[in-house]
Amino acid sequence: MKIVIAGGHSQAEFLISLFLNKKHKLTVINDDVPFCELISSTYKIPVINGDPSKEYILSEAGIDKADVLIALTPKDEDNFVICQYATKIFQVKRVICTVSNPSRVEVFKKLGLTNVLSATYMVAKYIEQTSTIENLVNTLSLEDEKVLLSEILIEETDTCINKKLLNIPLPKSTIISCIIRTDNIIIPNGQTVISAEDKLLIISTPENMPKALNVLKGREKK
Repeated sequence: MKIVIAGGHSQAEFLISLFLNKKHKLTVINDDVPFCELISSTYKIPVINGDPSKEYILSEAGIDKADVLIALTPKDEDNFVICQYATKIFQVKRVICTVSNPSRVEVFKKLGLTNVLSATYMVAKYIEQTSTIENLVNTLSLEDEKVLLSEILIEETDTCINKKLLNIPLPKSTIISCIIRTDNIIIPNGQTVISAEDKLLIISTPENMPKALNVLKGREKK
């Protein structure tokens, strides 16, 4: 698929790594020059430096008829504009608009965007459904909530501390896809050991994400 990632930093880099591993074709648009230089040199993919909420920047990036565009800028209004341009002018097949203000999820949907995602909104939904996710930092729903991307901070008291991934009984359809350790990004394997202060990026299904968090935070059933 042809995927465009507009804006963002750590989330954008994680998605870039994830999609490249799946052999998708990526284009990145970002107004942060150092970030653009980092992504360009690290991943060798097309990177456009500029404001993705500007139509001419999207045109320069060649997003016409892309399969997916993900808007990750810190400004909700800019993400809305980016997605509107993408669908109405550049015929992008599917857009995903992220928002920081959860109250805008329903507003943007009423204005015509079907895929509007809020980390706060998703966290609230899960806290309402379960009482085991107080350590959840961030959740992003993909593919109409069939897949969840979650980020948690590991603490000294958590059960997974000093364990290899292969020895952690995660539920089915759950992957720890990335570990952020200080300023380093680690793509883990079964031999990777979890340490305190690690941030784990977890991909799972909605039904299995709470189970995975329980296991990692020390609440799995004995």
